[in-house]
Amino acid sequence: MAARRRAYYAGRMELETWRRAGRGFAYRGHEIFYRDEGSGPALLCIHGFPSASWDWHKLWPALTARFRVIAPDMLGFGLSAKPADYAYSLRDQADLHEGLLAHLGVSTVHVLAHDYGDSVAQELLARQRERGDGVRLRSVCLLNGGIFPESHRARPSQKLLRSPLGPLMARLATESRFAASFAEIFGPRTQPSPSELHTVWMLNVHNDGFRVAPKIIRYIDERREQRERWVGALQHSAVPLRFINGPEDPVSGRHMADRYRELIPNPDVVLLDGIGHYPQLEAPDQVLAAFLEFVEKVKA
Repeated sequence: MAARRRAYYAGRMELETWRRAGRGFAYRGHEIFYRDEGSGPALLCIHGFPSASWDWHKLWPALTARFRVIAPDMLGFGLSAKPADYAYSLRDQADLHEGLLAHLGVSTVHVLAHDYGDSVAQELLARQRERGDGVRLRSVCLLNGGIFPESHRARPSQKLLRSPLGPLMARLATESRFAASFAEIFGPRTQPSPSELHTVWMLNVHNDGFRVAPKIIRYIDERREQRERWVGALQHSAVPLRFINGPEDPVSGRHMADRYRELIPNPDVVLLDGIGHYPQLEAPDQVLAAFLEFVEKVKA
């Protein structure tokens, strides 16, 4: 009980520290939380589902020492607004990122994305290829995510959330059930700490977030609908790409890296042995090293 209480307060304190350092931005009348720190080339960090910009906290000091790092909580996530009556989509989240960058006067960025954020990055890549205007991407580095929908292995909890039982499942969510399901996608030797699990839980329940999860989870269908366009954006990209993958991930691990090598010309893949779905939380030093090496090659 004492250990659980310590984890509870540690998670709350860490989240409050993260929140106090953030700012607000209005997107379609809704408040978006974001962090904007550091100096140097702009780096846009795009988080995954069901988490938030806090996912980048272990990389934050090192990244902000080299880049101007911009990391929002997308609409429906984390510390941002979570409107119940909203048509959530990945393309709309791409609009949000473009709007935030315009608000900040940033026109050129490197991108570091994870999970759901990979699809947002693919949409941004597709727009750059199709339009040739808007935000200019200097490089895109993807972490574990369902970039090829045919290779994405949804977890039982995701399937339930996407089913007609989704709203009921969201209402019945408890911290213990959520923590157990969340930990399953980490590597066996890199499990999240109790305080990390509590922090992610708090980010989800903030603004009654679970009520919108069944709407957001429809991104799985959107990936299928946009498959040719988004995979094509990777296959024909003039923007340098790297895929950093935790192969122990049951959702988008080694099998996704294998598919990437099969479909993407001259694939640049970095496998992190023993790591699961959240490389930036499980192996931040390895992710940092692989990302910085990639960006240095881009600049050379």
